[in-house]
Amino acid sequence: MSPQQFLTSLLLHLLLSSTLTGGIQLILVNNCEESIWPGILGGAGQPTPKDGGFHLSSAEEIVLDVPEKWSGRIWARQGCSFNNNGRGSCDTGDCSGQLHCRGTGGTPPATVVEMTLGSSSSAIQYYDVSLVDGFNLPVSMKPVGGGIGCGLAACEVDLNVCCPSALEVKKKGKIVGCKSACLAMQSAKYCCTGEYGNPKTCKPTLFAHLFKAICPKAYSYAFDDSSSLNKCRASRYVITFCPPK
Repeated sequence: MSPQQFLTSLLLHLLLSSTLTGGIQLILVNNCEESIWPGILGGAGQPTPKDGGFHLSSAEEIVLDVPEKWSGRIWARQGCSFNNNGRGSCDTGDCSGQLHCRGTGGTPPATVVEMTLGSSSSAIQYYDVSLVDGFNLPVSMKPVGGGIGCGLAACEVDLNVCCPSALEVKKKGKIVGCKSACLAMQSAKYCCTGEYGNPKTCKPTLFAHLFKAICPKAYSYAFDDSSSLNKCRASRYVITFCPPK
């Protein structure tokens, strides 16, 4: 999908969408050349739209309505195959072999979009793109129509192309994901746990610096808040997998 086609399609959605009352719209766009299977996990006590997972063809998009103050995470799964009962597997982002990720997060590595769309004490919405669980494909999130203080959360580059060999995940000889340092090394230092579980002791690793240099608008490690967490107030957001460059 070209940038012009993407904008035309998005404007059409806005014209056809009715005014939201007490909710937020998330527009998920698959700009990748192949099908993906988005996975969704609602936060504690939050509903999970579309039963937590569905198929999205190349150049297809879907609008999800979520309640105000919804929180959760969304990621793309690749190379999936499911039977009529919704059982199967995915090359990346798999959630216990289920089409519908009910209460189950994606298996790393996966590029994750995280959001907290307000709280009981605040209407401010927070969102980010995280590489803390590694990377499988480029993704971005931004408000539709902009907004005061609203920014772009994104990793728009294919990190698999420059993934260090120690972090590569391969399927059938093809690199399908890039592990985080935590997943690869399995140590408190790289996972920001134990004595490293605070901003003073947990510092970005060489791998985090590499991810940050290539994707400056994404979380590269657990305490990368200052340059990666976006604040906004909007009623519609667009999440684009393989965003146009």
